[in-house]
Amino acid sequence: MSPICRHVEALAGYVPGEQPHFDGMIKLNTNENPYPPSPKVGEALEAFDWKKLRLYPDPVFAEAREVIAHNVGCRPEQVFVGNGSDEILALVTRAFVEVGGTVGYFEPTYSLYSVLAAIRDAKGKPLPLNDDFSCPLPSEDFSDVFVWTNPNAPTSLMAKPETVAAFARSYRGVLLVDEAYADFAPANGMALAVAPGNTNTLVMRTLSKSFSLAGLRFGYCVGPEPLIDALYKIKDSYNMDALAQCIGVAALRDLPWMQANVARILSTRAALSAALSERGWKVLPSATNFLFAAPPPPAKAASLFEALRAEHIYVRYFPGERTGAYLRITVGTDDEVARLLAAFAQLGV
Repeated sequence: MSPICRHVEALAGYVPGEQPHFDGMIKLNTNENPYPPSPKVGEALEAFDWKKLRLYPDPVFAEAREVIAHNVGCRPEQVFVGNGSDEILALVTRAFVEVGGTVGYFEPTYSLYSVLAAIRDAKGKPLPLNDDFSCPLPSEDFSDVFVWTNPNAPTSLMAKPETVAAFARSYRGVLLVDEAYADFAPANGMALAVAPGNTNTLVMRTLSKSFSLAGLRFGYCVGPEPLIDALYKIKDSYNMDALAQCIGVAALRDLPWMQANVARILSTRAALSAALSERGWKVLPSATNFLFAAPPPPAKAASLFEALRAEHIYVRYFPGERTGAYLRITVGTDDEVARLLAAFAQLGV
């Protein structure tokens, strides 16, 4: 008999985006920020006393919670910090979903949600997006937890915050709003997390995208104290190391740098979207740092993906009936985008 739990043996693991690293490539497949993090991050690294690594880190990340609370307008007691938003997602399934319970999410969306449900020995419950990739409203008792990615990936579309708020008021379970791309969107739902009377909604953010810290692993969520307290009960003893806390705080204290980088990305996003549209591509209106775009017939997304890869230009392709006609293209620098468009021109699209 296998020593592996039956539900673990049966599950299909999460498949991350390809991570090539060599000179001359153009990497537009994992929604990383093309610009460096704040110089204050470098200053914090240089000032960090490596001898202090003999000590355990702050287990409740008090300084980080203070900074986040100041930034979003809440009390530190309403903030939880995790080893990337993926850890928070895993903890949410453990804290608010019984074994055999249900985790709801839209489809297509971030594919890790179904994996985390299976790891919990719970049932993943996908709700198909509408034909135009907009979000239908789940029923009030759809699942024990519902993860609403807003803006959504890979589609790049955003639901209005008031739509999410209306669902939160009627929903009987715990709602986790995954706002990994919120800084690239025209609005966000943080007000829902800090609103008086909120009892069931968490809003989650990451430093991976807009803060240019995908290599650090720093995420946080904000919401009502009882839900935040439950996450503290089940987290690892020291889930955020001292270096991550130090760097994360430095980045969070320099919002203007992040906002300037976001502005550059939005400008390039608009130019890339316009250029593809002029060539006959179907480009969904993006509220993220990537585009979800389908090439004009007779070109096929799968073939273009392989052709670009052969030229060391990496974008993301998701096979499937709903997504197979599209490429997901991270917005890179202006130079990277120019080289991508030149490659498309050579391929006749």
